[in-house]
Amino acid sequence: MTETDDGVTLTVRAAEKRDAGRGVARIPETARRKLGVLSGDTVVIEGEGRTVAKMWPADPAIPEQVVQIDADTRANAGVNVGDTVEVRATDGSSIREAETVTLSPPPSLSDAESRLAERVANQKLRNRPIRAGEQIRIEGVAADPFTVVETEPAGDVQITGSTTVLVFDDTDSDGADAPSSTPSRDADGRASSGSAAPSDRPSGVTYEDIGGLDEELEQVREMIELPISEPELFKRLGVEPPSGVLLYGPPGTGKTLIARAVANEVEANFVTISGPEIMSKYKGESEEQLRQTFQEARENAPTIIFFDEIDSIAGTRDDDGDAENRIVGQLLTLMDGLDARGEVIVIGATNRVDTIDPALRRGGRFDREIQIGVPDMVGRREILEVHTRGMPLAEDVNVDKIASRTHGFVGADLDSVVTEAAMAAIRRRPTDADERAAWSANPTVTRADFDTALAAVEPSAMREYVAESPNTDFADVGGLEDAKQVLRESVEWPLTYERLFDRTNTDPPSGVLLYGPPGTGKTLLARALAGETDVNFVRVDGPEIVDRYVGESEKAIRKVFERARQSAPSIVFFDEIDAIAANRDDGHEVTDRVVSQLLTELDGMRENPNLVVLAATNRKDHLDPALLRPGRLDTHVLVPEPDLEARRKILEVHGRGKPFGEDVDLDALVDDLEGYTGADLEALVRDASMRAIREVATKYGPEEANEHADDVVVEQRHFEAARDVVDAKR
Repeated sequence: MTETDDGVTLTVRAAEKRDAGRGVARIPETARRKLGVLSGDTVVIEGEGRTVAKMWPADPAIPEQVVQIDADTRANAGVNVGDTVEVRATDGSSIREAETVTLSPPPSLSDAESRLAERVANQKLRNRPIRAGEQIRIEGVAADPFTVVETEPAGDVQITGSTTVLVFDDTDSDGADAPSSTPSRDADGRASSGSAAPSDRPSGVTYEDIGGLDEELEQVREMIELPISEPELFKRLGVEPPSGVLLYGPPGTGKTLIARAVANEVEANFVTISGPEIMSKYKGESEEQLRQTFQEARENAPTIIFFDEIDSIAGTRDDDGDAENRIVGQLLTLMDGLDARGEVIVIGATNRVDTIDPALRRGGRFDREIQIGVPDMVGRREILEVHTRGMPLAEDVNVDKIASRTHGFVGADLDSVVTEAAMAAIRRRPTDADERAAWSANPTVTRADFDTALAAVEPSAMREYVAESPNTDFADVGGLEDAKQVLRESVEWPLTYERLFDRTNTDPPSGVLLYGPPGTGKTLLARALAGETDVNFVRVDGPEIVDRYVGESEKAIRKVFERARQSAPSIVFFDEIDAIAANRDDGHEVTDRVVSQLLTELDGMRENPNLVVLAATNRKDHLDPALLRPGRLDTHVLVPEPDLEARRKILEVHGRGKPFGEDVDLDALVDDLEGYTGADLEALVRDASMRAIREVATKYGPEEANEHADDVVVEQRHFEAARDVVDAKR
């Protein structure tokens, strides 16, 4: 921070997500004391232009030389992220209350939306300092900014409860009604009347609209924004600026969003090329389209050319793909021939980076590859803050809690959650016309609406493998206390007591093998563990992995672990693992390859402590010994036949809520069920219940039976008959 005679010089940083569109400048405490201002006071920000904003204190973790302002304030001050501005206190008498404010809507706004903007603008913009020529956003009305055409009185004013806000489209063809004070613009598009800042910067996505990707966004900025905004810097350093950036990661993580935001912030032309649209059935036409695109980009530089789904046109060349080979060759030539390097930059986005031709993935073409991954909890909270910014949330909605419940959700998934919550709120509107109108005028989205949304939306990265969302926990598992404790220590503790593991430099177990006789509850334990820890649960049945085609089984194993890593923390559960990991000495070629791939993936799990593998088998002796050594499936948990106390707890679980007769004595019943597994006990209770239901159903018939549901009673004789059936099946 540099002090001037009447202000301080600070470096611009993007605003907090919640501050977007609010005209707020967050400054550190040392700068606030120097300026002698309080929270809510108006400050002047000067870059290439001049604007005013409300001062709010910055988080103590923010560096002392930084000012945080949103995209509109940056545009009004004529600066970008990383530039320096002078911040000064303003004389209170220089900020007058506005009597009228005239706004020009963005071109995308309809007449109905313009009328809505007039109704809500006063409320949304209250206490906001503005001046003519600036751009401002009205949250909940339009994503693009409005232009302040005129204020009465002129100069720096503040919108109050008594201000009249008018929304007037001054782009009519005749222009007869356009206010006379509209700022004129010079050849560069900058406002020339007074010191008003430019207001015709490209609208659209801004840095404040991207949550959870601060590190990735900074990497993209330094690769794209600096070459366009400061090309002379690279000349002085004697290096060529980068020509291309490849963004890769799972679908829905924000690759396209980042590209659009950077193009908007640097005022560059943005050309989008969808991979499949390039393909043509006529020879040479696809290459011609590419040449025309690059030629237009040079003529209109600075330009960002964005290839969405670039893998569809730039896959690895082979002998069979003549058209694809020609397109890749043309793209290589065009990227090598970018004379206006630094002025034309190519961005590619893909979720299949390994299929891109290797010739594109070298320096001078795609100079840097940036992974856009699945967001962590902090990132998910930021994304939710972005999407709920204009949403009227009830007091019981806790964004942090929602973020903690959405492991594996990417940005697009969280957008779907917020949208579905809003739809759930609409569905529960009152039916009475007057009450419905009152609710619609002041709607709210509650925690129950988000609960409904979370039940309806699955994480896209896991959708292919998640067969179910476990809703069981250890309370639904009778007995097996020792096995539960081992699982807690192996899976739950590394997530809960992370600092203890770091302090002792201890790696948590990477794999757990549940073994024991059939029906003892191995699969149920795995599901209950996922429910207890509230993490993603990937269940893989062993036989589903095996494929008759060479390489497909190993590919399936790799894909399972890749999805689990993307959505960590995750539990990968291999049921009946002996079907795919039998001893390699048996000489089965497919099994040998699958076991080798599985061993490789397990060895690589040490890099991700939030990924745990569970496996279940009733034939432990058939598994390959290499799978059972420390560092792989190193924790072995016996799930035995239940003892007397365990059988009592299992019967209590399965008998919960059932109408048992007075003659049913569970304690006496479990004494006589030696050797029964958990599955046998479940079958016993179910069969006894079915017999009680059958008696009432056959007595009254289909029409009356439901009216006599209270007559159903499970008696001792039903258990005795059911036991004969279960014993016959054992």
